Amino acid sequence: MYYFLLTLYQVKPPTVIGQFHTLFFGSIRMFFLGVLGFAVYGNEALHFSCDPDKREINLFCYNQFRPITPQVFWALQLVIVLVPGATFHLYAACKSINQECILQKPIYTVIYIVSVLLRISLEVISFWLQIHLFGFQVKPLYLCDAGSLGKKFTIIKCMVPEHFEKTIFLIAMYTFTVITMVLCIAEIFEIIFRRLCLLIKQ
Repeated sequence: MYYFLLTLYQVKPPTVIGQFHTLFFGSIRMFFLGVLGFAVYGNEALHFSCDPDKREINLFCYNQFRPITPQVFWALQLVIVLVPGATFHLYAACKSINQECILQKPIYTVIYIVSVLLRISLEVISFWLQIHLFGFQVKPLYLCDAGSLGKKFTIIKCMVPEHFEKTIFLIAMYTFTVITMVLCIAEIFEIIFRRLCLLIKQ
């Protein structure tokens, strides 16, 4: 078991960009989400208030405002995006494939590129879902359609706490997603370039 974990740890991406993305940028993204994300969105449901300010109305309108909380969405995004790379590294660890093998053997190069393309596809899907769910700006006032609560309730005005901080955080998460896609595309070009250089030397 120890040998397997050690082997898995030693299987690093065959490109400089891939190592930067995995070790540095990925860590920053997780830290940003874990620390700042909790600070900005941690108590959003408690401070979300409507007029009239009743608990059942606040909960109903908040669930309408947030079908899924941003922290949960971004955590799922990180996990799902990591799956293709983690699967490849697990396969490489089981087969004792090192960085040189990935560049030297075409089949391993293709599998690695496919894993990066899958990562890009998942980031694009997440980007589209984020736009659909959260948009680009958090407005201070949310108009809740509360018609299903009773005839006396139609459109209820709700105040969104710390909307400006949330807008900044949204833009930051969009930026992280775009940077990740750019790094993945650059990684594909790097591995193809290194593969071509290896073939020319041979």
